[in-house]
Amino acid sequence: MGGTYVLAISVDRPLSLEVGALGMFDFAAETYAYVGSAFGPGGFARLDRHRELARGERDVRHWHVDYLLGHEATSLAATVRFPDADRECELAGVLPGETVPEFGASDCDCRSHLLETPSLETLLDAADDAGGVLETRSRAD
Repeated sequence: MGGTYVLAISVDRPLSLEVGALGMFDFAAETYAYVGSAFGPGGFARLDRHRELARGERDVRHWHVDYLLGHEATSLAATVRFPDADRECELAGVLPGETVPEFGASDCDCRSHLLETPSLETLLDAADDAGGVLETRSRAD
């Protein structure tokens, strides 16, 4: 089964990071929301790959978000699923936060699929309001 997903990524300290061919990005110590899709053969198994990368169990970087997840100053705070729904571009446009230009949107016309959010709680509330299903949450409530 596939669909759309949101990764809540915590950046624990400010960092500058080279993101493949996109170049250098500066990230504040904030919570970021990455909106992606998982409609390929593995479906939501892609989330397992993101978790493994965030835990340091993978080294290969395929997508822009891999560079961020693979950095020691970041952690995967939560994942939200939107099963059987192709809502990637819609959610990238309506979830709360400021866009990180060009990040994760190389295959569409969106400005970005990564948002610097006001807070983890604000992001999770908005994802819930949009019909998302909280899959995992790594931090204590």
